[in-house]
Amino acid sequence: MKTRKLGNELTVSAVGLGCMGMSFAYGAKDDNESNATLRRAVDLGVTFFDTAETYGPFHNEELLGKALKPVRDQVVIATKFGFKLDLTKPGPAAIVGVDSRPAHVKQVAEASLKRLDTEVIDLFYQHRVDPDVAIEDTVGAMADLVKEGKVRALGLSEASSATIRRAHAVHPIAAVQSEYSLWSRDPEDDVLATCRELGIGFVPYSPLGRGFLTGAIRQVDDLDADDFRRNLPRFQAENFDANAALVRALEALAKEKGVTAAQLALAWVLHQGDDVVPIPGARKLHHLEQNAAAADIVLSTDEVEELSNVIPLGRVAGKRYSDASLAMTNR
Repeated sequence: MKTRKLGNELTVSAVGLGCMGMSFAYGAKDDNESNATLRRAVDLGVTFFDTAETYGPFHNEELLGKALKPVRDQVVIATKFGFKLDLTKPGPAAIVGVDSRPAHVKQVAEASLKRLDTEVIDLFYQHRVDPDVAIEDTVGAMADLVKEGKVRALGLSEASSATIRRAHAVHPIAAVQSEYSLWSRDPEDDVLATCRELGIGFVPYSPLGRGFLTGAIRQVDDLDADDFRRNLPRFQAENFDANAALVRALEALAKEKGVTAAQLALAWVLHQGDDVVPIPGARKLHHLEQNAAAADIVLSTDEVEELSNVIPLGRVAGKRYSDASLAMTNR
């Protein structure tokens, strides 16, 4: 597996592993299956694992802590803080707001260290920007954790260009994580350029469009009854068929290339720059292995351009989140 840099602090595999779906949001979980996938990821050279306190809540950090303990010195673990949780509610419903007060930042860090069973968090992200707390205060608290040796590097998720600049002025930001794929291109407006100007790595989450770009989701009923994607606008009946037609075009190009649609979509993301490290989710071994293999796919300039146009900007039906969730992004 090739490696890439996130800021000056971290060297990671070119393709990471987003672990949310092992515990949260995407239906039933299977810890035995997840453990096997995590172990296989390490065997394949994947060294970058992404989690958060909210995934479960808490279950995902505990899962990674146990599974990666034997290889802790070989891997980079990223986790996130920043949501307000109501633990009387299940799954995604437990998220009831944001909270990036300095005291809360440090409280979550201590709890995450225990759940991950580690002495240091390699990459600590603010999950969502809190409009009620100055980013300088939040990053100041995060910087204290670096000084204390509890965190190696800092990150932001779904932050605006202006917020990234303000944060980076307080302490170097190693990575910015935002949704980015063939059908979610918002970071191209200014966030990617800002990251490159400041030497910040970019980590696309949902680089496969929450699984839609794989072509495996043929109808909404392919998703579990409690899968939160059922509530996302792009998966709604009025948008589903239009988006499926776009994916069929991607599948046709993948067939010509001799790869899967998922691999081609990932290869496109990887070809956006050596500072880009996608973190596709995978619960099953064969999905993980396909994703890891995408790091070796070579695309010509013409092929990258063709893929950029296969799902034209403005042609995706529906927003990527509900209005309430979108309000928490690009702050």
